[in-house]
Amino acid sequence: MNIERRIKAFSALGKRLRHLKEDDFDNLADKAASENRWFTKQNVRMAWQSIAGMLQEDSLQQWVSPYALSDKENTVAIVMAGNIPLVGFHDFLSVLISGDSVQIKASSKDSVLIRYLADLLMEIEPDFRSRIIFTERLQNFDAIIATGSDNTSRYFEYYFKKYPHIIRKNRTSSALLTGRETEEEFKQLGVDVFSYFGLGCRNVSKLFVPTGYDFSPLLKSWETFSDLGNHHKYHNNYDYQKSIMLINLVPFLDNGFVMVTESEKTVSPISVVFYEYYANEKDLKDRISAMDDKLQCIVGKIYPATVSFGSAQHPTLQDYADNVDTLAFLNTL
Repeated sequence: MNIERRIKAFSALGKRLRHLKEDDFDNLADKAASENRWFTKQNVRMAWQSIAGMLQEDSLQQWVSPYALSDKENTVAIVMAGNIPLVGFHDFLSVLISGDSVQIKASSKDSVLIRYLADLLMEIEPDFRSRIIFTERLQNFDAIIATGSDNTSRYFEYYFKKYPHIIRKNRTSSALLTGRETEEEFKQLGVDVFSYFGLGCRNVSKLFVPTGYDFSPLLKSWETFSDLGNHHKYHNNYDYQKSIMLINLVPFLDNGFVMVTESEKTVSPISVVFYEYYANEKDLKDRISAMDDKLQCIVGKIYPATVSFGSAQHPTLQDYADNVDTLAFLNTL
């Protein structure tokens, strides 16, 4: 199966996703939610639409054009995470579009959606049937892509050290504020913070703000997202984190469903956003540089921000997890 057929197949998959009947989507989203209670219908729809938007024929052709992707004999294993809906899809797409076969160990928290998309793809292009395997035990593969926490990544590094591999660790995203943001920009930043309940690597969990920053306009603008507090798992996390900070006498600001508190840490708990003050432009650049290996996105309008407000959850095909070019890796096998 040549690259043109593979592109056509994924382009057709994108069209199927964009035209899925609402009843069918609702049924699928309900099944995903029964597997993972963080997967609300709204969150599944956001991931679904993001993937459907990626799978345009011209976008796919532009993405693969720098690489000579021949049909190959390699089998690439993927250990998928389950923190947000379909988080492993880009790896799935990359392996198959490169001409390799894929062996998938799906997360127990997100197996429904990826299996559904794989079935659709095999229906569109039957030659993929021999190239897609779901398994609980990985074996007989040539390379591996594994995503997990910082702790599990050490296990992956040891266990898969003899194979060509991409091992992904914890990443998060930050936003750079100046104090001159508009209410609309605050609301767009809220999308970057609160989508998927903040569970994704592209979610903003840390703010960098100028010394003396006034958080009141920001927290008021974020009241738009107060419905998050009605989700029982999110609300339980909010109550727990608030009680911990009260017991430990940690200063924080609170608008009823999210708290902001000063911390040098990078990844904040659910319902909490960390912040750090910066004194000037050089100070800000130094702080961002020091945590570069922990950041997926930097949101804002000032350097070194790379993503505009509200865009963190809309990656392109070229936006690779951990900034590791998956197609380039696969092309070396």
